[in-house]
Amino acid sequence: GFVVGHAGLYQALAMFAVAYFIIGMTVLSVCAIATNGALDAGGAYYMISRALGPEFGGSIGIMFFLANVCGSALYVLGLVEAVVDSFGIPPGQKAGTGVHVLPQSYWYELLYGTVLLALCLLVCLVGASIYAKATFLIFLIVAGVLGTILVSFFATRPIGVPIRLPHFNGSETENGSFTGFSLTTLRENLGGGYGVDYTTGQMMSFSSVFAVMFNGCTGIMAGSNMSGDLKRPSYSIPRGTISAVLFTYLVYNLLAFLMCATCNRTLLQKDYGFLRDISIFPPLVTVGIYAATLSAAMSNLIGASRILYALARDDLFGRALALAKKTSASGNPVMAVILSWLVVQLVLFSGKLNTIAGVVTTFFLLVYATVNLACLALEWASAPNFRPTFRYFTWHTCLLGIAGCCVMMFLISPVSASASLGFLLVLLLALHYLSPSSTWGYISQALIFHQVRKYLLMLDVRKDHVKFWRPQMLLMVQNPRGSARLIDFVNDLKKSGLYVLGHVELQDLDALPSDPLQPQQDSWLSLVDKLNVKAFISLTLAPSVRHGVRQLLFTSGLGGMRPNTLVLGFYDDAAPQDGLARHPAFTSAREEIPLGFPPLRAPADPKLLSAREYVGIVADALKMLRNVLLARQLESLDKAWELRRAASPPPAIHVWPVNLLRPDSARYADTCSLFLLQMACVLNMARAWRRARLRLFLCVEAGAMPHAQEEKLRQLLKDLRIQAQIQLVPWDAVTRLHWQTRRGPPGGPAPTGEEEEEEGAVNFPANATQVSDEYVCAANKLVLEQSPAPAVRFLYLPRPPADTSLYPLYLHQLELLTRGLGPTVLVHGVSAVTSTQL
Repeated sequence: GFVVGHAGLYQALAMFAVAYFIIGMTVLSVCAIATNGALDAGGAYYMISRALGPEFGGSIGIMFFLANVCGSALYVLGLVEAVVDSFGIPPGQKAGTGVHVLPQSYWYELLYGTVLLALCLLVCLVGASIYAKATFLIFLIVAGVLGTILVSFFATRPIGVPIRLPHFNGSETENGSFTGFSLTTLRENLGGGYGVDYTTGQMMSFSSVFAVMFNGCTGIMAGSNMSGDLKRPSYSIPRGTISAVLFTYLVYNLLAFLMCATCNRTLLQKDYGFLRDISIFPPLVTVGIYAATLSAAMSNLIGASRILYALARDDLFGRALALAKKTSASGNPVMAVILSWLVVQLVLFSGKLNTIAGVVTTFFLLVYATVNLACLALEWASAPNFRPTFRYFTWHTCLLGIAGCCVMMFLISPVSASASLGFLLVLLLALHYLSPSSTWGYISQALIFHQVRKYLLMLDVRKDHVKFWRPQMLLMVQNPRGSARLIDFVNDLKKSGLYVLGHVELQDLDALPSDPLQPQQDSWLSLVDKLNVKAFISLTLAPSVRHGVRQLLFTSGLGGMRPNTLVLGFYDDAAPQDGLARHPAFTSAREEIPLGFPPLRAPADPKLLSAREYVGIVADALKMLRNVLLARQLESLDKAWELRRAASPPPAIHVWPVNLLRPDSARYADTCSLFLLQMACVLNMARAWRRARLRLFLCVEAGAMPHAQEEKLRQLLKDLRIQAQIQLVPWDAVTRLHWQTRRGPPGGPAPTGEEEEEEGAVNFPANATQVSDEYVCAANKLVLEQSPAPAVRFLYLPRPPADTSLYPLYLHQLELLTRGLGPTVLVHGVSAVTSTQL
């Protein structure tokens, strides 16, 4: 009567259509989730938490608990209104007459509500079995009353109904009319005629009437809330819920038409209990109203208690809900029932039904939207294990349900909707950071996998362009205990590219009962989390380190995301230091160093690879057209101190783009020099290194027009948009040592084409025989003399010699060149990585 009295028949039917459209879409999602596996206590909360994870599940669980709590209070207040309407002392009278003996005031109505809520509490404390029996009895009563009402519309003759309304300190009487079936009455009730709600004194509108009406449709979730008490929830929930939706939708539409055709608007708007006045047996209508509202109140109360119990059992809120875990000997969560009852009692202080209707509807719409979101996520994730036996849904129905819920939420009350979403966001963030991890499975992981696979297929290596080149690193790590700072440094070098930590385990799988790498995987992943680096892990078994690195270079990555740069620690005799023990992530008393990694190698212990094998790894990477970085003494780099010190000038990055081991063929614009410049610039672009300044060293000889070389280099830097300070370094004394060791004088025969060819992919020059140790030491001194000392140096890495017998000599000269330089990165690039184009 309230709905059609204010909204009229057309708008009432539209409201029912919208409400049941939203509910219908949600029911399809509920049925799909309910038939996809075993259900436990918690209903919609259980479905959402197991589908979307603990953050969404816990936050929506709280919202659904509050929705059921407020819904229970709403139905209790509705029952109080019905009781007072039947037995209350009329306004303006001090003493009651006949059956009208109950005083009316805010506190008296609160007392009546408390008594009725206590009755609901007693039924719920006994358990689900008595509740099920009580609701079945109530269903029979309501069905009988409904039949009587339908007969009354046809059997009752037209009558006038006096309506006594409160007015200031007294009351006034208006006359409503039951006209019987009348075309005139129907025409008058077709359109809307919103008036003042006589219980609250507020002006009604489409949204406020819809909010009250929608609460009469939320009982469809009562069955799913009892999922833990049903013998076959996957069977009962779809059948019972769909039957309830269809039955109530037909009944509501039929009653709306009958009321509009037989009752004038005054009767519908001013007397919400008019069905008693037109019934052929008025007491039965009163009993039906009491039974229906009492059943709805109990349904919401027991639903709230089951949700609270499920939240407590999942331990998402820790000790805050520990009390709600306690159950009776029969398994009834008595403490959850009592706590729910206390919260409902607090809500009863709001006083009037229509006051909290908007809040309840907003909460329910939010929960329904999230149920649809859970089903949509499961459908979009395309997980093989999502195969519900209920198939009458698609992602379109889920999306329509979400859109309908969101639109109606903001139409009903923008303030309540915004506040609810804000509260939901706060709960999401709190649970994300404070709740323990779960073993339920995260739908976000399935969705990410689905999207990543799709975009990886779209990443076509044939469309690569140098303009969009980025470093994709494979860092080989023997033991993370000695490589913590190197791992962090390479993380700064990757520039949003792929970063893989590779490790080779020297074992033979044929001689092992199982894969030894699987138990290590968690330790490596925990290390990545603790060091806060964005890296993948790639572990392999191999008979030698060189074979293992080859495997990783061939197999690491996927599609267009494959490592293009190999990073190795330097091969020297320095004793490894445990960097994890000093790392900030592991210095807290509460943190433990990962125990999955073995102790560091003692200085006297043999190494796992020889010098020849180490240089062979570099040669293999260059054959595969991978860039190579060799990092020496990076464990001595205290990045925090270097970059935060207040001293002036700011920390520097020294760049030497000339091949110091081939002074006779020194060039600044070859592929390797440009790659070295690019890597130094990438490091400088990292957030932690932006305060550092690039210093580029230009080695010049007397009579070689140094200013022209400097201007040419400055123009190159300008074209490449690299900001760096150029410093001229005379090195005549160093090159003189080189020419003295040559077979001929400086003006003698030119080197052969084989010696001069530096960029060939296969033809390695034997450059290790070209320079003496004396020259290399002089070059090392030249680099070391450039002050102030930088945070890190970038040096040109020559190719290994073609003669493998010269590998130890090559490594020896690299060691002499970088001795005592501090953190140093030797760089050799084989691919074009710079671009001057837009």
